[in-house]
Amino acid sequence: LMKALRHEAPTVEDTARRLKIENAKSAAYIFKNLHTKAGGKLSFARVLTGEIPDSATLVGSNGQEERVAGIFTLKGEETTKRGAAKAGDTVAFGRLEHIAAGETVTLEKGGVVQISAPPAPQGVYAVGLGLKDRKDEVKLSAAVAKLLEEDPSLSVDHTTDTHQILLFGQGEMHLRVALERLARKYGIEVIREPRKVAYKETIRGAAEIRARHKKQSGGHGQFGDVKLEIAPLPRGGGVTFDERITGGAVPKNFIPSVEIGVRDYLEEGPLGFPCVDVAVTLTDGSYHSVDSSDMAFRQAGRIAMAEGMPKCSSVLLEPVMAVEIAVPSEANSRINGIISQRRGQILGFDAREGWPGWDVIQAHIPAAEMDSLIVDLRSATSGVGSFTSQFDHLAELSGRLRDQVLASQKQAAA
Repeated sequence: LMKALRHEAPTVEDTARRLKIENAKSAAYIFKNLHTKAGGKLSFARVLTGEIPDSATLVGSNGQEERVAGIFTLKGEETTKRGAAKAGDTVAFGRLEHIAAGETVTLEKGGVVQISAPPAPQGVYAVGLGLKDRKDEVKLSAAVAKLLEEDPSLSVDHTTDTHQILLFGQGEMHLRVALERLARKYGIEVIREPRKVAYKETIRGAAEIRARHKKQSGGHGQFGDVKLEIAPLPRGGGVTFDERITGGAVPKNFIPSVEIGVRDYLEEGPLGFPCVDVAVTLTDGSYHSVDSSDMAFRQAGRIAMAEGMPKCSSVLLEPVMAVEIAVPSEANSRINGIISQRRGQILGFDAREGWPGWDVIQAHIPAAEMDSLIVDLRSATSGVGSFTSQFDHLAELSGRLRDQVLASQKQAAA
């Protein structure tokens, strides 16, 4: 391989001309960052033009100036310091703290050079990160940030719906190595958790409910009385709150507190999941000149929702992903079977532009069925298939699968 690269790969001069940077003063392309225990951050680079001396001030693609703290040649774990790097050399620059992989650096102030870097692949496999020791939360955030800087094909998502930290990568082995690096380099032991699905719930029916929060325990008491109308909204309608109070039945300064109580309840509905596509209207109520307060009306709003929502025929919703799968044409039939097994729906086929003999398949697949999709896909295509995905819509989940989800949720809440 090295001999083939030496004889067949373009020279650094050819590369500079192709990238149209042959006139740039001492330019280098940063292709990888590495955080070491002893030496801090190292930025691996190939020098494309000119010569870069140690302690030089480099200008990044974003205009950020950084001073080089050492130039090194690496061979395994052996590090050799050198005084300069010239065109054609592959070296590591020390302590370029604000220079990211994919940037181009140069000695010339104002002569910013940008080489188009390939985009990082989207994560296709995920695990949840739990901590053995809660005191490591801050350390974990810092360590994961360094991990992502070293490997742009990793990504992290702090999901508000499921309250999980998800680490995304390119497969099971990729994530296993990443977690081993977390433990080895940063001393953080994480617990692998299965990825949770962000289920939601909504309602089919409507209800009208009146509820009162009244408490008397000496001195000022608590009093709030509200009447609410609860109704379903079309899919994607979100959660809305309105009021049709007449005659000052509920003073205007207490109405926002009723809304807070309503939204508090909708964060976890009758089935135990966040509610969506629900319209709530405050239509009537009453108050006490002494005992009524913001807290009393907030509680009254929450009580009314707790009594009214179970009467509205709750519906469980699951997220469905829009998936685009790229595979060789001869694998199409196998991919069709994989999609069907995962409760997916095929939307269409297209020839992959610029890839003769390849197709792109568009499909909808429930998020609950996505976890090991990349494993089956690679197995069916000798490792060459790939996919991208994004959230598309929420769909009703019923029958045995609904019962299983609700049983798991009930067990987790117990």
